[in-house]
Amino acid sequence: MSKKRDGEVFKSCALEATREGLGSTIARFTARTELYETTIPGLGFFRRNAPSEPSAVLYDPCVCVITQGAKRVILGDEAYVYDPKHFLVTSVNLPTVAQVIKASPAKPCLGLVLRLDPQELARLLVESKLPPPREHSTRRAMATGEMTLPLLTAFQRLAELLDEPRDIPVLAPIIRQEILYRLLVSDQGARLRQIAAAGSQGSQVAQAIGWLKDNYSKALRVEDMAARAYMSPSTFHHHFRALTAMSPLQYQKWLRLNEARRLMLTEKFDAATAAMQVGYESPSQFSREYSRQFGAPPLRDIKNLSAQPAAAR
Repeated sequence: MSKKRDGEVFKSCALEATREGLGSTIARFTARTELYETTIPGLGFFRRNAPSEPSAVLYDPCVCVITQGAKRVILGDEAYVYDPKHFLVTSVNLPTVAQVIKASPAKPCLGLVLRLDPQELARLLVESKLPPPREHSTRRAMATGEMTLPLLTAFQRLAELLDEPRDIPVLAPIIRQEILYRLLVSDQGARLRQIAAAGSQGSQVAQAIGWLKDNYSKALRVEDMAARAYMSPSTFHHHFRALTAMSPLQYQKWLRLNEARRLMLTEKFDAATAAMQVGYESPSQFSREYSRQFGAPPLRDIKNLSAQPAAAR
């Protein structure tokens, strides 16, 4: 057997062993819950024992890793599948439709989410002296990348700190820096660098997206958002759509409708109150747009959702 073949076999075995170790840690902490927010800042675990129905999910800037099973995320007209061999990275807040597509009680879908701080990425980009991406290379702010042994090993070491809590304050930031660096130099690193590079168009649009996420109930003028990003309205619109697969108005509508749905389902708001809370002035317009988004008017949709077990939502 050649040295190259020997190296490939060793790498494959090491990846599998690391994956099993990380999966065991995730399984242990999610034995009684589907979602577990760890004591390490920004790190969460998840488990699903069966495939799920598609559901609307707002992905924050994050990296998602699966050790067993698979998930599919739809952004616009593009689908991203991530599994034990591929991670998912998101560089801005993105409205999506997500679904667990491979899971069973015997082999549940197990994974983790590490939330990303664009400012932390920007500092690391400067310190590591990595080249920023070219301005004309604006891409979708979501992608899947190939999992490597160094990256997976770093995630395993981060998760194992949960068994040594006194080490977390000192070692977790160091391992996190390693993970961020390995993401920046990965096959999808350019997607992060376009957001992290100070003064880049991607960074400016990302800041505008962050503002819109926090102010979705306010009246939206694309001209004002473009000015906030120091761009012309047409340039801003182009880069916004390139990153998010939707226009600013579509993005705002998604945020409004999904927040209204949450208010009606979990806070027991009536439709008219929820509509006003998220910025709608016309109940009839709210009902029309809600029906197009979710396939049923508000009252019927919430009634159907309330009849489902919480885990199925």
